[in-house]
Amino acid sequence: MIGSMDIVLLAGLWLPRSIWAGTASELQRLGHRPIPVALPGVDDGSPAATLDDQVAAAVDAVDAADRPMVVGHSAACSLAWMVADKRPGAIGGVALVGGFPDQDGAAYADFFETVDGLMPFPGWGSFEGADSADLDETKRERIAAGAIPVPEGVSKGTIRLADGRRFDVPVIVVCPEYGPEQAKAWIDGGDVPELESAMQVSFVDIDSGHWPMVTQPGELARIIDEAARTF
Repeated sequence: MIGSMDIVLLAGLWLPRSIWAGTASELQRLGHRPIPVALPGVDDGSPAATLDDQVAAAVDAVDAADRPMVVGHSAACSLAWMVADKRPGAIGGVALVGGFPDQDGAAYADFFETVDGLMPFPGWGSFEGADSADLDETKRERIAAGAIPVPEGVSKGTIRLADGRRFDVPVIVVCPEYGPEQAKAWIDGGDVPELESAMQVSFVDIDSGHWPMVTQPGELARIIDEAARTF
């Protein structure tokens, strides 16, 4: 099918790959091959998993695909960007949903306290406002019930970026709880140096909170589909 593409899907913190089910189903209907990645420490429940393990799993998915688009959600925007750094010539582009890549040397996602080496989902109080405004009680329960504590080796892992060719990879920034103009202002203001250096960055709005694969799975698939046809 003209415009069809392999699409590697990387979920954000606490989220199993099944969180992509609705978006993946629609992407498949649109002619693409969605590849939700099982991330070590989340989908296998291994408390000893590290960020390097997750990078390896994502790179393996890329290596098994045909010049895919890599989609990262939230903290996994940094994971998607690390994949771009590892395989700059093997991917068609990167889509960043609800987040931005951090710099080399930064901690991956050391956002909340850990308990016995794991960072559990902190509850909805940490995400009040635009992040969660579109989540009804059923969807909140679905996310919280499926949330898997993140191993400290992942959350406190160090981001490593080394290949300047990552800046040549096309990037689309999908803006859920903030708008494209705000995202552009953050980048232009120096808050996102990695994207400030990227050669091709585009922006698209989506009317959702932080979890569009839950509240707007079809619309997110449409946006990814449209990007896939331009990469």
